[in-house]
Amino acid sequence: MLNELIYGTNMTKQHTALNPSGQNHISRSEQKRAQVLESAIDLFCHHGFPNTSMDEVAKHAGVSKQTVYSHFGSKDDLFVSAIESKCVVHQLTDDALIDASQPQQVILLFAQQFGEMIVSKEAMTVFKTCVAQADTHPEVSRLFYNAGPKHVLGLVRNYLIKVNEHNEYFFENPHESAVRLCLMLFGELKLRLELGLEIEDLIVTRQQYLQDTADMFLRAHKVGVK
Repeated sequence: MLNELIYGTNMTKQHTALNPSGQNHISRSEQKRAQVLESAIDLFCHHGFPNTSMDEVAKHAGVSKQTVYSHFGSKDDLFVSAIESKCVVHQLTDDALIDASQPQQVILLFAQQFGEMIVSKEAMTVFKTCVAQADTHPEVSRLFYNAGPKHVLGLVRNYLIKVNEHNEYFFENPHESAVRLCLMLFGELKLRLELGLEIEDLIVTRQQYLQDTADMFLRAHKVGVK
C-alpha cells in the first residue's frame, strides 16, 4: 500500500458504495464531478495552479466547461475541492476522529491514514508546487494550507478536546498537541521525499514508525504518568 501511494499507482482510488450486484450507486453528475476532480489534481500536480485553466480541466476530464462550473464556481473552489477529495480518500474527514473513549485505536488509525496521505505522490507534488510558487502566488499556498493542513489540525484538535473529558489523557493545549503529532508523523520519509533522496529502506519500517509515534504521543499525555 505505501509503495503504491508513494509511486502513484493508487492515484485514482475512490470510495463508492456498491449494491449486491457490484454496480456503483453513483449518479452521472457525481461521476462527472469525480472525473473533474481527478483531472484537476493531475493538471495541478503537473502544471501548477497558475498554469492550469478551467478549459484545460474540462478538456482533460472529457466534459464541457459548463459542467465544470456547475460543480465548482471558480478555479479556487476546484483547487480546494481537489485537496479535500484526497482527505476523503484517506478518510481524514469529520467522521475520522469520533470515539473519544478509545484514543489508542483512533490515534493509531489516524496515524496510519495521515501518514500514508502526506507521503503520497500527489500530496508531495502539490506541496512542492506550492513552495516553488509561494513568492509569486502566495494565495495558492494559503488555499492549500486551509484545505489540507489546517483542516486536519482542526480535526485532531477537536478530537483531543473530547479525549480530555474522559480524564485518561490530558492535552493542555490541544492545538499545539495536534501540531506536534502531525509533524512527528512526517518522519524522515517525508524529508527525504522532499529532497528527492532514496527512501527504500524507510518504506520497510514506515508502518512501525507510525505505530511507535502514536504510542509515544499518547504515553506523553497519560494522566498520572511523568
